[in-house]
Amino acid sequence: MEKTLRIALIGQGSMGRAHSNAYRQVASFYDLPYAVEQSILCGRNPATLTAMAQRWGWRETAADWRDVIARPDIDIVDVAVPNSLHAEIAIAAAQAGKIVFCEKPLANSTVESAAMRDAVSNRPNMVWFNYRRVPAIQLLRSMIDDNRIGPIFHFRAFYLQEWGNDPSRPPNWKTDKAIAGSGVLGDLMSHSLDLALFLNGPIATVQALQRTFSRGREIDDATLVLARFANGSVGTFEATRYATGCRNRNAIEIHGENGAARFDLEDMNRLEFFDAAPPREEQGFRNLLVSANRYWKPGHIVGYEHTFISALGDFLQALADNEPFEPDFESGHRVQLVIDAIARAASSGSTVEVQ
Repeated sequence: MEKTLRIALIGQGSMGRAHSNAYRQVASFYDLPYAVEQSILCGRNPATLTAMAQRWGWRETAADWRDVIARPDIDIVDVAVPNSLHAEIAIAAAQAGKIVFCEKPLANSTVESAAMRDAVSNRPNMVWFNYRRVPAIQLLRSMIDDNRIGPIFHFRAFYLQEWGNDPSRPPNWKTDKAIAGSGVLGDLMSHSLDLALFLNGPIATVQALQRTFSRGREIDDATLVLARFANGSVGTFEATRYATGCRNRNAIEIHGENGAARFDLEDMNRLEFFDAAPPREEQGFRNLLVSANRYWKPGHIVGYEHTFISALGDFLQALADNEPFEPDFESGHRVQLVIDAIARAASSGSTVEVQ
């Protein structure tokens, strides 16, 4: 008999919609020994909460997350609220014996992220670093494991958006340092850092520059980083909300002794690969179409929403097999350690070692 996992989602914003879609779709693409039940949607805006619950298939709504995590009929608590609330809710959910999911960045400080990691140490958990599940990124990881790229010399990453330069856009919690913790460093660069750790290993030291373009804001509108990896390679990272002309350009580029690769989320079903093995006159970047056969026939493209479905499906499969899963809270804490080092490097103007 299938075991039913009853979900409580805390948060009704854009990530709440992305997660809701994953819960609705996962059983269509993964053969799992679980039935996923969307039990409770918890949010602070009663004017829109009921409509969202009805649209996305939630059975009940609630206004107080404390009441939700205290319920014995909830198995998984999914934290998709502003960053400043992550630690309190996730730790309380873990203490209540729940499986805990959390949006990125995991926390607003390393103190919080360490406490969250420790709280879930004996509980299954996940951080929604969904871009690890892009098929092109999965192929790139396989290529790195097979030594098709490395030893690696350079790792470049940039995450560019333009909405900071839109004067008609009203302020939101992401521009409030007390809530968000940081600007693009935590919001955008955390994704780049997670992919860097996933693909190229630990970061040893960082230097950084931050800039705020909007008057009256305390958060970083742009962050630039020079990094040295533990494996001897060097890296550059850039994140900004003022890249006019870039809607959501999340890109990486890796150069190694045996090859190179390039990826851009704005063309997420493609991976550019350069093989240094053939004679020089036969070398060149190849544009590979990389789709996920789990969803459609080979060559039929997938989208942003499938990265969340894959993250959830892979977690549930690991849970059923009693196997470890990444990215987990430990992964999120490692990203937070790099974020903290970058913030200190930008403030001091010096090179900072990552703990």
